[in-house]
Amino acid sequence: MATLKGAAPVRAEPKKPRVSPGEFVQQVRTETRKVVWPTPAETMRMTVMVLIMTTILAVFFLGVDQVIGGFVRFLLSFAGTTA
Repeated sequence: MATLKGAAPVRAEPKKPRVSPGEFVQQVRTETRKVVWPTPAETMRMTVMVLIMTTILAVFFLGVDQVIGGFVRFLLSFAGTTA
């Protein structure tokens, strides 16, 4: 095994034993109960924030696209080509 000078060799973690499908479902249910789910008010607030940020970014990138497009059309006008 090749290692860097002074570095410890990397060891693989031991494989975990496989579990039955029923035990897997039970583990999933246990973990799901631990999740702190957002309230409907929090969900609505976050949804509105995502929509606002998406709109702001869309307008920003529209502006950037228009500026770059105008600059490219300006450069192409020197070549006698219309865009």
